[in-house]
Amino acid sequence: MDIVSLRRAGIVLLAATVVGCGGRGKDTSSAAAQPPGATRQAPKGKKGPAASRPPAGRRPIRPIPVAVEPARRGPIASYYTATATLEPNKQADILARVSGVIVSIQAEEGDAVREGQVLLRIQDDEYRLRLAQAEAAVDKLTTKVARLRKMFEGNLVSAEEYETTRNDLEAAEATRDLARLELSYTAVKAPFSGRITRRLVDPGQTVSNGTALFSIADLSRLLARVHVPAKEFRRIQRRQPVRLSLDSTKEDLEGRISLVSPVIDPASGTIKVTVEISRVPAGTRPGDFAEVRIVTESHPNAVLVPKIAVITDKGKQVVYVTPDSTAERRVVQVGFQDDRNAEILQGVEEGERVVVQGQRSLKPGAPVRVMPAVDFTSPGKPGVPPAPAVADTATVRGKPAAADTAAVRGKPAAQGKPAAGAGGPARKPRRRAGGS
Repeated sequence: MDIVSLRRAGIVLLAATVVGCGGRGKDTSSAAAQPPGATRQAPKGKKGPAASRPPAGRRPIRPIPVAVEPARRGPIASYYTATATLEPNKQADILARVSGVIVSIQAEEGDAVREGQVLLRIQDDEYRLRLAQAEAAVDKLTTKVARLRKMFEGNLVSAEEYETTRNDLEAAEATRDLARLELSYTAVKAPFSGRITRRLVDPGQTVSNGTALFSIADLSRLLARVHVPAKEFRRIQRRQPVRLSLDSTKEDLEGRISLVSPVIDPASGTIKVTVEISRVPAGTRPGDFAEVRIVTESHPNAVLVPKIAVITDKGKQVVYVTPDSTAERRVVQVGFQDDRNAEILQGVEEGERVVVQGQRSLKPGAPVRVMPAVDFTSPGKPGVPPAPAVADTATVRGKPAAADTAAVRGKPAAQGKPAAGAGGPARKPRRRAGGS
């Protein structure tokens, strides 16, 4: 081996020795800088076993905020629910009884009218003349009958002639009464009190006998007709209370069963039940849809809890009660339910505090902190706080940015240096050569 090769090998060996000694010196100095017994931590920005190690000891369990309401006693009922269309108690089409030209209309759609009120007038000149003609005939025959009576008593005329004249007088009187009746028909009147729902003719129009003029409805009471399954027949009877909810305004109404059909419809297996609503709020109109709930059974002194307090857990209906500062799980037997309350047949006693908000986050024995209930319809009120949301995160192209870091090309920004446009000093724009 020549001298040049030996020199190259020596240089390589010396460089390797220097690098090895320098790395061990750096590790030794870092270990020496830490106090005795201290745990070695991974450098910032790097993950390692020391960085993922949990702190010593367990944190205390924080109480879960909940809202409670006491179980109470009150009435509750079971219902049969159906939908129906509201109908007026009475409705009719008003028809013309005589022919003629309409000279005036005295009622319009939506007007409230009384029984016997004049709604429309038909030209009556012809009918007045007919009545006058009939009255003249009656007067003539009345005088003739009086004269023949005296002659008959004196045996001056036969009985047949006298009876014939009397019959003619009776026929003339009937003709006069008919003419008077036809004259009265020229003034069209309301058959009952109610509201005009339709006007079907105009002034100047010629109508004949039987032409529809108006539609009228009595809106003081409304009806709802529902078809109930035959199995509910024994639970339904007249004067039974019924609750209704309007589809348009969500307003609640009260009614009673007025009629129950005595037969079962063989095609549907149902019974027609007519519900009468005697107190109708202003603005309620026939044709509106309503949800009808017929009370089939009532419990006047049941143990009630808010319906939202009952949850399903592992196939069982349970509630959480708070006898002290911890939650207790109770399996309950539920009876009747309505829109707000649920009847508890077994599992909860009157006066026990039942969790109505926050119960889905509870476990048996979990510590709780009772707070006022949250009114979700009026935001901003104190009560059980909602679940915490991710604070101050901005989603950019589907990736959330960290709170105080700006991700640029996959590299975290240096701490302590504000990003451009986030409160730091703005950079001065570079002036291009040759531009202003």
